[in-house]
Amino acid sequence: MQQFMNGKDTLVTEAVDGLVRASGGALARLDGYPHIKVVVRTDWDRGKVALVSGGGSGHEPAHAGFVGQGMLTAAVCGEVFASPSVDAVLAGILAVTGKAGCLLIVKNYTGDRLNFGLAAERARAFGLKVSMVIVDDDVALPDLPQARGVAGTLFVHKIAGALAEAGADLDAVTAAAQAVIQGAVSIGMSLDTCTVPGNPREDRIAAGKAELGLGIHGEAGVEQVDFAGARNAMAMVAERLAPHIGKADHVALLNNLGSTTPLEMSILAEELARSPLGGRIRWIIGPGALMTSLDMHGFSVSLLPVTGEQVQALAAPVAPPAWPGLAGFGEVALRPLPDGLTPIQPEPSAHPQRRALIARCCAALIAAEADLNTLDAKTGDGDTGSTLATAARALTGALDRLPLADPTQLYRAVGMELSQTMGGSSGVLLAIFFAAAGDASASGKNWIGALTAGLARVMQVGGASPGDRTMIDALSPALAALPQGVGAAATAARAGANATAAMTRAKAGRASYISADRLAGFNDPGAEGVARLFEDLARG
Repeated sequence: MQQFMNGKDTLVTEAVDGLVRASGGALARLDGYPHIKVVVRTDWDRGKVALVSGGGSGHEPAHAGFVGQGMLTAAVCGEVFASPSVDAVLAGILAVTGKAGCLLIVKNYTGDRLNFGLAAERARAFGLKVSMVIVDDDVALPDLPQARGVAGTLFVHKIAGALAEAGADLDAVTAAAQAVIQGAVSIGMSLDTCTVPGNPREDRIAAGKAELGLGIHGEAGVEQVDFAGARNAMAMVAERLAPHIGKADHVALLNNLGSTTPLEMSILAEELARSPLGGRIRWIIGPGALMTSLDMHGFSVSLLPVTGEQVQALAAPVAPPAWPGLAGFGEVALRPLPDGLTPIQPEPSAHPQRRALIARCCAALIAAEADLNTLDAKTGDGDTGSTLATAARALTGALDRLPLADPTQLYRAVGMELSQTMGGSSGVLLAIFFAAAGDASASGKNWIGALTAGLARVMQVGGASPGDRTMIDALSPALAALPQGVGAAATAARAGANATAAMTRAKAGRASYISADRLAGFNDPGAEGVARLFEDLARG
């Protein structure tokens, strides 16, 4: 897998330098490359308790991304997924610790415990006050003698950091950190493993599966499960967390493990709210990439029961831009549509034949969704099938509200429904198509004449004509042949759609941005959708 890296041996030092260089002077690093990679605050005066954390790299923005006022004082960076050395940890402690002392925040992995623990002993030999806490929030593997430390560590960074910034002494900061550790629980799920630089990706998770409870270094989880979408995934995560939480108000930290898109993360936030845990979550941190596992396509949820003081500490302002802040987790806020945009709902009326026709058209488009997406991916952005299917599902759900007995009002109502539910230019054009068909019907045109008038208006407004490699190449011949029957229209639509495969220059739509070699040999997906619709109707 190609990655924007120069070499395995230098990737961490180059990344640290990039982080420091882009910090605007807020961060610096100790002069100890390549073995000592420590990021420190530049505004630190050693007058308060220092917070030092770290571990293997590959979890960015943790840990160096959280160095700054209100959070960490220093972060000690190891190589990818490898604990930093004792000397590196000791260098970090010595660089930032004054009379107030230092708290080491360590995730529960053997290498981290040993190296941070020995460094703490050596620092104490220098006469420094050093305490250490071990974070063990992962509840994925109940039989594990020592639970792993994962994204719940960030609760400790933030709450301990707020107390240290406010001037609390080392005992108070340590006690606050221990209280967080006692309450924090986490579990993750992923659709794939991560890619460790210089190594091939481990294809452990089969297609159609997800792994529940895997570690932030790609360690195998508790089990592989069938993947059935975001709702089912969050339900399984919530089920594993539920036995570990009480009735108190909780903060959730929704963490992106690396390559999950922001769109997916927002959907997961919604599913978290809808899950059985949703009623106990009052605040949320994220969703966002906070403690990643390189490019892992997954997420984790961490929960913490909180007191009022802990909420204040979590909400306290901090300098590191990687920290997303604490937000309320409540209801979806609604505002009424502005005057003039609230749709006027027509009077519903029954017409069994027209209802059956519309339902069949919608079913045909829904059935073609995957094929049209695959076709569109070759020449566009891969969403034609989804766009048409989304509109078809919405129209199916609106059947009971439509004025089926009145053709003029029916065309207009369908156009209005599509303008609200169908995205992109396709939704606008089809809304114009049906609105114009309604106008033509009101002027006395029969249904074929009304649809033909709708097509003429679309060509006028959209600027496309037959031969421009759009759905018009199938729709225009189909409507022209419709007086001879649906079978003739289907044949004409198929011929028109197939002809688009030889059109290597599109004059409208996103395909107009695609080179000729990528267009050749593939039907326009919009035209293909029209052809499939008429072919379905022709089968009777």
